[in-house]
Amino acid sequence: MHVLVMTVVHHPEDARILHRQIRALVDAGHAVTYAAPYTARGVVPRSWVTGVDLPRAAERKRLSAVRAARRLFKSLRGQVDLALIHDPELLLAVAGVRRRPPVVWDVHEDTPATLSLKPWLPSFLRPPTRFLARMLEGTAERHLHLLLAETAYAGRFRQAHLVVPNETWVPDHVSRPSDDRVVYLGWLSEARGVREAVEVGRLLQPHRVAVELIGYADPQSRPLLNQAVSDGVLEWRDFMPNDEALKRLDGALAGLSLLHDEPNYRHSMPTKIVEYMAHGIPVITTPSPRAVELVERYQSGVVVPWRDPQAVVRAVLRLRNDPEERRAAGARGYAAARANHHWPNSARRFVSQLEAWAGVKK
Repeated sequence: MHVLVMTVVHHPEDARILHRQIRALVDAGHAVTYAAPYTARGVVPRSWVTGVDLPRAAERKRLSAVRAARRLFKSLRGQVDLALIHDPELLLAVAGVRRRPPVVWDVHEDTPATLSLKPWLPSFLRPPTRFLARMLEGTAERHLHLLLAETAYAGRFRQAHLVVPNETWVPDHVSRPSDDRVVYLGWLSEARGVREAVEVGRLLQPHRVAVELIGYADPQSRPLLNQAVSDGVLEWRDFMPNDEALKRLDGALAGLSLLHDEPNYRHSMPTKIVEYMAHGIPVITTPSPRAVELVERYQSGVVVPWRDPQAVVRAVLRLRNDPEERRAAGARGYAAARANHHWPNSARRFVSQLEAWAGVKK
């Protein structure tokens, strides 16, 4: 099977797209052409895919990227068995194309709910844009195949669709949590708690506990982070490929998830929590419902109030001063991740479903 995977929004090294789904397809013996904004993101394709460069869709500059993706899709439609798209924008790139292969849209998020998090979209345009997004989702459901990243997304659609959750690769062995470093892995923005993370770094300085942030920051957050690094408050490593970033989790005291109470986060599982558990470190999280459910079920960390850096610091120091509980929480999280959230368990269902849609005979 030859699969065309396309994104104009996500980083080419996106964990879900490249390190889980594409890797699963390649491991199963399938060929993948991966079209993504390599040049715009300053990266090159991995050797195990055929890379095609696309423009990046960012803020209000999206049309040229969609047009380029449409041209590519039309040029390759007779050469691939299936196309897998990862952005709502790309629904426009495949719409109305004749003699196309089966197209799968991987629904990563609650698209209408995310509009409140986009500072470049004027507030008066958000209601009509939200309405159009709902219409676009309905059209996609009638004409394409859908995968869902969260069970909570099912309520937005009329039919049942396969859920491919944001799980992670759980290593065979992990280091014990240390007592001098906390980490954050993921996108950095106001709504994801970047200000709280910086303040946690300031408050932990006298206690000699380092704060390390790993991830791409939106334009609004970069000045704040650059100043914090300049002040020696924390380390910020910017974007790192997922396979490299995950190695930085090993041996940390705890992993932070400081999401705000936003509609798009209320029913989503923060992938970083599963990644922290998979690397045997305790979780410190704000009380988004799915995060609370996971952390409390497995007793794998601490829940703190929204936007409360001092509560985060108290949780960090409590874990630092109680090595037995720190190690026990990390061990419980690791065991749960290995048993219930190990990506290869879902990878088989994902690959089999794409094979079925493409009509591949086994």
